[in-house]
Amino acid sequence: MTNADRISGIEVKASPFASIISQQIPDLSSYEDLYKHFHRNPEISTLETKTSAKILEVLQSLNSQYGSPIELKHPIGGTGLIGIHRNGTGKTLLLRADFDGLGLQEKTGLDYASTARQFDSHLDNVEKPTMHACGHDFHITSMLAAIETFLKAKDSWSGTLIYLFQPAEERGCGAQMMLDDGLYDRAKHACPEPDIVLGQHVMALKTGTVHTQTGPTMSAADSYRITIYGRGGHGSMPHYTIDPVVIASHIVVRLQTLVSREVPPDETAVVTVGSFHAGHTVNVISDDAILQVNIRSFSETWRKVLLDGLHRIVDAECTAGRSPKPAKFEKLNQFPLTKNDADVTAQVNDSFISYFGKHRVDTNMAAQLGSEDFSWLARRIDKPYMFWFFGGTDAEVWDKHEKKGTLNEIPANHSPYFAPVIQPTLRVGVEAMVVAALTFVGKK
Repeated sequence: MTNADRISGIEVKASPFASIISQQIPDLSSYEDLYKHFHRNPEISTLETKTSAKILEVLQSLNSQYGSPIELKHPIGGTGLIGIHRNGTGKTLLLRADFDGLGLQEKTGLDYASTARQFDSHLDNVEKPTMHACGHDFHITSMLAAIETFLKAKDSWSGTLIYLFQPAEERGCGAQMMLDDGLYDRAKHACPEPDIVLGQHVMALKTGTVHTQTGPTMSAADSYRITIYGRGGHGSMPHYTIDPVVIASHIVVRLQTLVSREVPPDETAVVTVGSFHAGHTVNVISDDAILQVNIRSFSETWRKVLLDGLHRIVDAECTAGRSPKPAKFEKLNQFPLTKNDADVTAQVNDSFISYFGKHRVDTNMAAQLGSEDFSWLARRIDKPYMFWFFGGTDAEVWDKHEKKGTLNEIPANHSPYFAPVIQPTLRVGVEAMVVAALTFVGKK
């Protein structure tokens, strides 16, 4: 393949992997149909039984077609599953794709839009509309097409690839569930420890592009439900009560000083009170008030400052307000800091630039305040990892909004209007995963 060769209308630069991909990547039309299937049929975190079964069905079909080289292990951590693909000596890599949807009503108007509904038995047992509003359907499909590429290109690489399909990323518990279920316990699942862990995510960026960052890439996030106790009574007799709404209101305001007065201006942090609930009737002072608080940070040092400050402020305001007992803290979820390994990222960046061309690869993407549980898969065994992003917004739409300075109007992840274009988004997702893996297991 020369520099003039093009794939899906997009120029591909000279790369040691270009000929492998051009010759071995499968026809993606069937994977486009598979993507539409996953998009139409999302399932809420921890309840992804049909999604997991469909992934397993495709993997079994690939095994049947290519002589069963992939050892399948399921279920792991609820609905999770892995495929272990041993193909000679060399490094062991873990490639991860998440597959849960969100409790959200889709409003894209696509002919393959989701109309699914599901009882969220894990959280509140409420029936909810369900949507793949974060692109996990692309992650599944890109991984499956990449797997077929590795099967067809078996003579071009040597090592072991672990294909991990993970549930419940949206609630920050899926990776931990798989680990707690003995993911790396050889006696239980026969999964070897990887030397490197790799993952990717589609975003509302220009399609055809790939984006990376060295070091802190996605924030740590800590979420709590905090119950503030008071003493209820009649609204006309506040002097007989201890009003938890007043105490909680002071907490909400005071928490804003954590970022503005305790974290340095050159550090990035966010404290959000996303929910405040107390009482049901206009003339009744309630017994308690409930806050839900989310904290995001990019370093363990300032994460500790923020969490210590949260407890200090809550305790102090409860004391000041004469709360009859200490506040109750319940941890809702915890996402680790995603901090890409410098050496792994440098090597993958070189491969991305060589393959996609420098104009399509951003190696200095701004760190994202969104959070991921991906890094637990590497942190648990103290291994290096890298997480990157690829664009899903139609190039013409992106260019139009960029020219007008209205990029903020493009529907982003978790929007009911989030609708990445299928191509070249899917192809780039496949290529990026294959190129990153071949960086470490490809035959030179």
